[in-house]
Amino acid sequence: MARAKEFDEDAVLFKAMKLFWEQGYEKTSINDLIECMGIHRRSLYDTFGDKHKLYLTAIDRYSKLVNSELHSGLLGASPTQAIGFMFDFMIEGVEDSPPGCLFVNMAVELASRDGEVETKVNDNFTKSEQLLTGIIQKGKQSGEFTSSLKAEELAESLHNMLLGLRVLARTSTDKKKLYRIANVSKKILDK
Repeated sequence: MARAKEFDEDAVLFKAMKLFWEQGYEKTSINDLIECMGIHRRSLYDTFGDKHKLYLTAIDRYSKLVNSELHSGLLGASPTQAIGFMFDFMIEGVEDSPPGCLFVNMAVELASRDGEVETKVNDNFTKSEQLLTGIIQKGKQSGEFTSSLKAEELAESLHNMLLGLRVLARTSTDKKKLYRIANVSKKILDK
């Protein structure tokens, strides 16, 4: 008869996600994960598989976290408020979490040599650009955004700027500087 799990699967997955986010895949050992998650090695393997499978599951958990934060921040927002929220979110991040973005970290560390990671990164980046495109289209229709560029082109540029902010947010760059960059970046919506 199988033993009942003595831990909250989502809680320990969240801990693993934060550790991968903070240290990266390569630097995080199984021993680091066991210690951080507070579970036995056998429980890690039985529940999540190997380190790579745990990493992919942690990526999915991160995606849910970010999507939840974005959904609550964008709900009922005007296009201008929505774009502002997205820039604020990229600078401020998720409360009580490492700075930067796990997807950006993955893209830099593993995407070029791990097809599964590359697919998750590309899917996320595509969804982000689609979200931005929808917001920009609404802003153009309402007259909030006056740029003559196509919504898709603006979304690609803004997405690139947002990713850059996530990289800088991981460094010791002053938040005042990050907000200055964000304010200049948003001006492409009105040119």
